[in-house]
Amino acid sequence: MQNSATSVYALPDLGQGHRGRVFRRLLDEVVALVRRGRIPSVAEVALAAKVSRATAYRYFPSRSKLVSAVIAEVLAPVRRAVPQQGEPKQRLRELLKRTYSRFSEYEPHMRAALQLALEHTSLEAAGLLEEEPFRRGQRQEILKVTLAPLRAKLPPRTWNRLLKALAVVYGIESMIVLKDICGASDRETEAVVGWMMDALVDAALRDKIKK
Repeated sequence: MQNSATSVYALPDLGQGHRGRVFRRLLDEVVALVRRGRIPSVAEVALAAKVSRATAYRYFPSRSKLVSAVIAEVLAPVRRAVPQQGEPKQRLRELLKRTYSRFSEYEPHMRAALQLALEHTSLEAAGLLEEEPFRRGQRQEILKVTLAPLRAKLPPRTWNRLLKALAVVYGIESMIVLKDICGASDRETEAVVGWMMDALVDAALRDKIKK
């Protein structure tokens, strides 16, 4: 079992040359294959992209790298445009709008990332993980930037609690609960998550007053 972990979603800058074109061809095939409902093997991606397995493994040596590249592709517009204007709740609403449009379009890919993370966590706990563990990240960093004006207004304990609470509702997990268990539509899901976010910010501000 390897000790390193894929935790930051960032696509490599390989330029417009041969390496860049091969990487883009491989990534496009990964996105297309995951849309069908499962995480492909690196060998399957190589076959679909019409490159050798050795070539594919140079770009994607593990399923963790495959899924990390997909998520980097999916969330790139969100990360590039984290709201930095307006009141905190307004920023959160804008973040939610941008995020859920991507989540709706790439729902199979977000579910695949969650699936792989859960699988790796279980295997790692049992000492059976034989590949690089996949870790999800950046959710709290996105929320920190979005809610930056609140940081100086809240006690550290309340600020940290708010970030953790928002991390629970801002993500594919709440989308799965609302859609799969509660039968909510995409529009209703976004509305409920927005309502929860507003309530959490209000609760943090009330907590500040109590202090």
